[in-house]
Amino acid sequence: MTLLIACSLILVALPFVTTYNDLLTTAAMRLGVAGPLQSVSPVEAKMVVALLQLFGVHAAAAGSQLVVWDASGHPTNLFISWNCIGWQSLVLLGASLAVGLRGLSTEARLQVFVIGLSGTVLVNILRVALVCMLAVAAGRTPALIFHDYGGTLMTVAWLFAFWLAAERWLLAPSEASA
Repeated sequence: MTLLIACSLILVALPFVTTYNDLLTTAAMRLGVAGPLQSVSPVEAKMVVALLQLFGVHAAAAGSQLVVWDASGHPTNLFISWNCIGWQSLVLLGASLAVGLRGLSTEARLQVFVIGLSGTVLVNILRVALVCMLAVAAGRTPALIFHDYGGTLMTVAWLFAFWLAAERWLLAPSEASA
């Protein structure tokens, strides 16, 4: 029953998060942060390549460019733009932390923050790696659809799972109710 409720909540949140991401992108472009955010892309590309290689996928990165080869040796070129690195999910995590960490001890806040940040970065790297694998296996259109909607579902699912785990294992009952 809990899984069904969680899945329902994730699906209900999807349009909100997609719209939220679009609004954040527009605001980021107006603020001129696209350039600084783009500087993160080469680092993320290297992390994605490392993850793909762990799964036995032949991949390489040069700056923000990724090349992933299929089993027959055919390369697929991909580009990680500033808007694909997952910065929106970090903003969403920050908003949830601002609400969820109120009234907690400094130690509990730090633990939840570090785990939330680490998990969100890992989810973003996994999301980009899955886009790469889909592009090689099924083509650019399925990869783009996953990028636009599956990635958002991954982020929302991660945040629900993260807060469920934080409430259950990191926050003491007296702190969780504060």
